Amino acid sequence: MDYKLRFFLRAALRFLREADILLLILSLISSAFGIVLISSILLTAEGNALYVQIGALVIGLGLFVLFSYIDIDIIADKSVFLFFFSVLFISTLQIWGVGMGEVGNRAWLRFFEVGIQPAEVVKIPFIIIVAKMLTNNKERKTLNSFVSLIQVIFVFAVLFTLILVVSADLGSALIYLFILIIMLFIAGVKLRWFIIGVAVVGALSPLLWINYLTDRQRYRILAPLFPDMIGNPEIVEDIMWQANQSVQAISSGGFRGVGYGNGRMTQRSLIFAQHTDFVFSAAGEEFGFIGCILIVALLLAIIIRCIYVGVKSNNSLGLLVCTGVAAMLIVQMIENIGMCLALLPVIGITLPFFSYGGSSLVTCYAAMGIVSGIKMRPKTARFRTL
Repeated sequence: MDYKLRFFLRAALRFLREADILLLILSLISSAFGIVLISSILLTAEGNALYVQIGALVIGLGLFVLFSYIDIDIIADKSVFLFFFSVLFISTLQIWGVGMGEVGNRAWLRFFEVGIQPAEVVKIPFIIIVAKMLTNNKERKTLNSFVSLIQVIFVFAVLFTLILVVSADLGSALIYLFILIIMLFIAGVKLRWFIIGVAVVGALSPLLWINYLTDRQRYRILAPLFPDMIGNPEIVEDIMWQANQSVQAISSGGFRGVGYGNGRMTQRSLIFAQHTDFVFSAAGEEFGFIGCILIVALLLAIIIRCIYVGVKSNNSLGLLVCTGVAAMLIVQMIENIGMCLALLPVIGITLPFFSYGGSSLVTCYAAMGIVSGIKMRPKTARFRTL
């Protein structure tokens, strides 16, 4: 047998034996359901969006396999490079950034029919960088020192500020914040630092609120939570229109839904950006309560699996990377479903695996591949730093 063929077969057998096939299956079921929802939403629409999503799925599968074979320690050792790559990649939006449709930011790089969202892609380098820094600090027993924490906060602050200033993408920037908080907590940062952090954020929030947020961004935050603070019912109605349409669609689906392609609001395109930010409303209308529960169950299963792999990895780096990935999915799931139910602000967050978006889908599969790679090579006891 040819050497290359034998090498390929051995690699394939190792992948099937050691990679996280359960995580892959859960991801495939989720993205397949997402493609069904997207195809229904775009049933009468023109364009290549569905093919782009399928193409992103193929690329994502390739990255899942690739990252399954790469040791996370090798990637994490390049954290300085990852940081500068992240800064430069997001900075390109200052020159070439564009918005999508009526979205009032410039969070995408556009190449013909394909849009790439740097802030989405950079989530993975960010998680790895923070995990590496926290692991090093734990090994040096300086995790709770002021200098060590400031270094971690600096990395976050640079990327957060870049995303907010360069692309005006508040939703993506907030995802980074919540990922950081959860990773710091899991790493073992003491409660006093979280209290200090809340105090600092509270002191700085008026500056951010006044100088960096547009009126529409402020209204979007206030409308579902404190509508009376806006003081203008017409503005509240305008801001909440999209979310209220989503709630109406979900409620009309009942327990079993009206069936694929039969959603009155979905098929009449009555919800703006339904295939991206509001895909959950299509599931509610056409597949009912059962479809919504299936989405939540699949995402929870993926999240629990990521956490399980992290706990079983026997080392801080593996645990923190898996925790960061799980945190990314948790925050996006809660925010996306919350805004579809008009409970949380509409800030343009995709539902992982389900929403249309090549950058989002590819990022999710790359993240799952990294988790799979951690499962493939658990560390022995001498590598433990927990």
